[in-house]
Amino acid sequence: MQRRILLQSAAVGAAALTLPGLARAADNPKEVRLDYAYYSPTSLVLRRFGWLEEDFGKDGIAVKWVLSAGSNRALEYLNADSIDIGSSAGLAALLAKANGNPIRAPYIFSRPEWTALVVPRDSKIRTLADLKGKKVAATKGTDPYLFLLRALHTVGLKRTDIEHVSLQHADGRAALEQGRVDAWAGLDPLMAASELDAGSRLIYRNVAFNTYGFLNVRQDFLARRPNDVKRVIAGYERARRWVLANTTEAAKILSDEAKVSLQVALLQLKLRTDLSNPQPSAEHVNALRDAAPILLDEQLVKPGTDLTKAIADLVDTQFARGLVGGPAAAPVA
Repeated sequence: MQRRILLQSAAVGAAALTLPGLARAADNPKEVRLDYAYYSPTSLVLRRFGWLEEDFGKDGIAVKWVLSAGSNRALEYLNADSIDIGSSAGLAALLAKANGNPIRAPYIFSRPEWTALVVPRDSKIRTLADLKGKKVAATKGTDPYLFLLRALHTVGLKRTDIEHVSLQHADGRAALEQGRVDAWAGLDPLMAASELDAGSRLIYRNVAFNTYGFLNVRQDFLARRPNDVKRVIAGYERARRWVLANTTEAAKILSDEAKVSLQVALLQLKLRTDLSNPQPSAEHVNALRDAAPILLDEQLVKPGTDLTKAIADLVDTQFARGLVGGPAAAPVA
């Protein structure tokens, strides 16, 4: 009887190691893993000043930072359980959610105009219609890629009407400036740098097609450690208020981290980044509802996917209530 009990206990232990839901119980509760990104200036400020390290360190919890080169990378890291919290564009997050990525978005880190369609300064391309048959670089799974598709639809074009060249954002900029592609769906600060440093031109802008900056959390992490998520949001709020009060200093941090000029960083932060509404609300839900048809039209999700449900499952309009807002933080020396 004793031998049987021991064997059963061993079998249960082995099963726990093979079941993801049970294996997560062995996760390190003394670590929080999150990303930072050049398209999220508040994440750069938060990381630079070590405010989360200061807060979590009181409880012996380490903070691990991972650089995301684009929404696609942040969402890949979340899906692979390599990070707990990651930053992406709203429509990119919806695409990932609809395709099974287990995420929830309880915070908005910005309303940016971080993408537009870009051509070289001497290009003969003047309108969206001129893109037909042309090579256009864009990073799949990101707001710039989805922006490109939505822009094409406004003039009756589809993805198949162009030659899409799949490149990560920095490579897309290089390909544009080297003449290897005709156009590029850009991303700041790279896009602003290409404008100011190489004379590249924006041929199509539409801030309504830029789908906000979503701070996404793995659902299992949110369920197991809601207080830690609240602490991260509080940190983002501290950084947001500091940036609003110290925009030039924040631009210097962006300039240093992204290796762009201060002029480029100021263009991104002062003219293309709105930090006024971090609370997920009907505004963000409606923006995704307006954008969602492109995912079905371009067959980026399975036919019949209930995108209304996916949006409701993604955008958490309640979690951050009481955590956001308030006056700008005092400057940090």
